[in-house]
Amino acid sequence: MSAAPEQAVAGRLSFLDRYLAVWILAAMALGLGLGRVVPGLGDALAEVTVTGVSLPIALGLLVMMYPVLAKVRYDRLDTVTRDRRLLLPSLLLNWIVGPALMFALAWLFLPDLPEYRTGLIIVGLARCIAMVIIWNDLACGDREAAAVLVALNSVFQVVAFSALGWFYLSVLPGWLGLEQSGEMGSHLLEQSRELGGVSVWEIARSVLIFLGIPLTAGYLTRRIGEKAKGRAWYESELIPRIGPFALYGLLFTIVILFALQGDAITSQPLDVARIALPLLVYFALMWAGSMALGRSVGLNYSRATTLAFTAAGNNFELAIAVAIATFGATSGQALAGVVGPLIEVPVLIGLVYVALYARRYFTTPAPLTEEDPAHA
Repeated sequence: MSAAPEQAVAGRLSFLDRYLAVWILAAMALGLGLGRVVPGLGDALAEVTVTGVSLPIALGLLVMMYPVLAKVRYDRLDTVTRDRRLLLPSLLLNWIVGPALMFALAWLFLPDLPEYRTGLIIVGLARCIAMVIIWNDLACGDREAAAVLVALNSVFQVVAFSALGWFYLSVLPGWLGLEQSGEMGSHLLEQSRELGGVSVWEIARSVLIFLGIPLTAGYLTRRIGEKAKGRAWYESELIPRIGPFALYGLLFTIVILFALQGDAITSQPLDVARIALPLLVYFALMWAGSMALGRSVGLNYSRATTLAFTAAGNNFELAIAVAIATFGATSGQALAGVVGPLIEVPVLIGLVYVALYARRYFTTPAPLTEEDPAHA
């Protein structure tokens, strides 16, 4: 695609859209600063929960995901479910390659830090069902494909998360001769086995809240809106009005998330750096490998992009909740879970721009339209 159309669309961007990366970094800095300088803010926010789920984060994610899921053309989902070139690689990347890669990187980079290593492995097991929706949308990914892949991840997450946690934390290290010795090793092994007992309902609740509610709301909005006033009105009038709330919800979520853990992150910078390195390698390898795989099997740009973002993203809310419930709020495992979004958010927003640049290497790149100004 030539530069001229991109520049033309860029000229129509709103102030918020044009400097999205700046606002995300500012939201991260604001959250970290608030969590550091306001005494007791993190504890106060952490206490605002409903059945164990952080209410501020839940509200932010719901506001963020609803407009994107309201844009999905649900009558096109059958074209996605028939595409084995997309579905099979997605399942392979998310449930075999992703967890195995994070396990390998955790042991490679953190052989002497078992708590952080365990936390990273938990992050690798929690496949993304929330924020990936907006990264995919910003990168001109296929919305319908994203909805299907996220739904598949949700089902597999409920069924497989506990079993995979037990396998990667208790079984596989023993097979490979990687078990820790001494009192710390015995303690971690005992807690790792507890992860296998994580309630299926706890995982299903996360899925129902962070995916089920906005997915249902988005579907009903489109169904009722099109029935009442037609598709043309829905696409040209309603979607542009609710669309910006996705970015508002994203920025709000980032501020709250980092405010919750600002003190823990800023008080242990060296530990954060050591946890960050394998995460950086993980996101880069998963995204680039998935993008290349999508292109090699003949996917067009939009579906290859969806494959890449759904494979690279992780469900940080679930990872943090499981780490805290199993190992404690002040544990190294919980800190590793918190560092996950600290690294994931700026890396994946950067990969949005990489994806938009890479579309020129596909024979069927996604078009730029006025309907989605943030896509530029």
